Amino acid sequence: MLINNAAIAAIPLGHTPDGFEQQFATNFLGHLLHARLLLPALRQAARSRVVSLTSCTHRVSDIHFEDMHYRRRPYDKWEAYGQSKTADALLAVALTRHFGEQGITANAVNPGGVLTGLQQHLTDEERRARYYDEAGNLLPSFKTPEQGAATSVWASVAPELERIGGLYLEDCRQGVPYNPEISTLTGYMPYALNAEHAEQLWTIAEQLVKL
Repeated sequence: MLINNAAIAAIPLGHTPDGFEQQFATNFLGHLLHARLLLPALRQAARSRVVSLTSCTHRVSDIHFEDMHYRRRPYDKWEAYGQSKTADALLAVALTRHFGEQGITANAVNPGGVLTGLQQHLTDEERRARYYDEAGNLLPSFKTPEQGAATSVWASVAPELERIGGLYLEDCRQGVPYNPEISTLTGYMPYALNAEHAEQLWTIAEQLVKL
């Protein structure tokens, strides 16, 4: 099993030495390259599973193929994070499509809201506004790190997911399309599992990381 969990979030605009927007590079391109370089091991161990950590914040942004790296359009740190998390969901779709017949499947996992080092780039004021109520209590929707890790573990070992990939998982079950009338905390946008978007992004990303 390979769990691609590393991420940065809501940072000021910055680009890598290769010219990639930093959140897109770290949260998505790094994961794609990591999985591709480990393909020999994943093939040897097949049946293998890859877990691609996404986020409910993917609902903020689809992939802006015309300017993924904010060279022309105005930068928004949460939109950029959302775009990278949409890319992570699409990565699960693409990995399964390309390598499923070789015994390698991938699913996207939304761990839910968890206070970790991911929020280190936010100011204290931003943290209070986003994560705490007026009395200073952490919002009840937030999970402990152990609860946040549960769906990644389930995606890695659950027998009911054997040979199954390309799904969006949350709260230890398959996610459903986003419907704010039912819940504003769960659900995915259809573009996050769009097969055509996944293939388009895969092709571009392979060129960017020189595979």
